[in-house]
Amino acid sequence: MTATMHNFANAAELARNLADKVAASLSMAIASKGTAVIAVSGGSTPKAFFQELSTRDIDWAKVTITLVDERFVPADNPRSNHLLVASNLLQNSAKAATFQPLYQAAASVEEAAKLSTAATSKIGNPFDVVILGMGGDGHTASFFPGGSNLAVALNPATPRGVMTMDAEGAGEPRLTFTFSSLQDAELLILHIEGESKKDVLAKAEGAGDEAEMPIRAILRRAASPLDIYWAP
Repeated sequence: MTATMHNFANAAELARNLADKVAASLSMAIASKGTAVIAVSGGSTPKAFFQELSTRDIDWAKVTITLVDERFVPADNPRSNHLLVASNLLQNSAKAATFQPLYQAAASVEEAAKLSTAATSKIGNPFDVVILGMGGDGHTASFFPGGSNLAVALNPATPRGVMTMDAEGAGEPRLTFTFSSLQDAELLILHIEGESKKDVLAKAEGAGDEAEMPIRAILRRAASPLDIYWAP
């Protein structure tokens, strides 16, 4: 698997360039098949990128936005990725997009994962764009070191869909797309910022077990080329 590093002077420059790249990919998908699907990540890093992308001139009515992963909390919870996307991306021109949440108001996180797998199977795959983040512990999506279902989530034989993950570093129980759902996107992006994340990436690119730093699964085994967008 090849990875291409794109370095930017600052976060604002990265957000603009990434928004342009993603907008072009979504527009290309719409032109070729009539619709486009993008899966995005949460955290504080993508806010500026979401705000930039929301203003791009895309046929947003033909775009479905979903999440790479989500906490098992309702959409109005401050820790919800749904709320982050609603407040920053589903604005301006992008208000016309369809949003497919992962959280479902089910009795258990396991039931929510089943409902979410059924709902997301209808939006088409592989995804046109997947934007991943990375934590200081080397997790991506909700593939946490020590995660309850980590081996299954990272197994390429595990089918596309949403599964549950519990981990010490995760806070709430999580819902996450499997490795097989994310690794073959037409445009596969890892968006990271700060020197410390660059150091984590360098460590992940070295020898070691995928279970110790799950981002290694993407770096080593993704079917699509990985574009890494970084700013200090």
